[in-house]
Amino acid sequence: MARSIAQEFTKGLWDEIPPFRLVLGLCPVLAVTKTVENGWGMGLATTFVLLGSNVLVSILRKVIPAKVRIACFIIIIATFVTLVELVMQAFAYPLFLKLGIFIPLIVVNCIVLGRAEAFASKNSVIRSTLDGLGIGIGFTLALSALGAVRELLGTGALTIFETPIQVFGPSFQPFTFMIEAPGAFVGLGLMLCIMNLLGKK
Repeated sequence: MARSIAQEFTKGLWDEIPPFRLVLGLCPVLAVTKTVENGWGMGLATTFVLLGSNVLVSILRKVIPAKVRIACFIIIIATFVTLVELVMQAFAYPLFLKLGIFIPLIVVNCIVLGRAEAFASKNSVIRSTLDGLGIGIGFTLALSALGAVRELLGTGALTIFETPIQVFGPSFQPFTFMIEAPGAFVGLGLMLCIMNLLGKK
């Protein structure tokens, strides 16, 4: 059964939210979510690339030869990743330094390439735009939520625009384990468990 225009957008917010439903793009999910700020920064960068590449792939879908489509998709994605890098270096340099190598690695993010191959190359510009926007926003929300949980439990504070906001009182003993690499796996596992339980209901 074909989805409506609205469903193309909303599917990425719950039914196909990348880290928790599709279990895709886990490398940046685990690596950059020490803080909520890093989470939404990476999410917004990926959303821009998703949106731009989906639109351009959809526009060019009848022009790109089938035999070289993957190479063409990667070139399109790499173009938008370069734009993101340049914009972040110009306007959000501290965040760019924190995210490091994971910004250029968006080029090989399976979410972005997967949406180009499985969706944008077969659908209209409007549907591809809504798909990219919905999946991107869902990815941003997932990274931000995991970053918030890890930072809150690991430090007792949330960092908003480089300003730590203390949430718990001075007697709180932070679980510093949560802001280390193993804490990313534990946090993701717990959130996957919660999403599965909510999905069953």
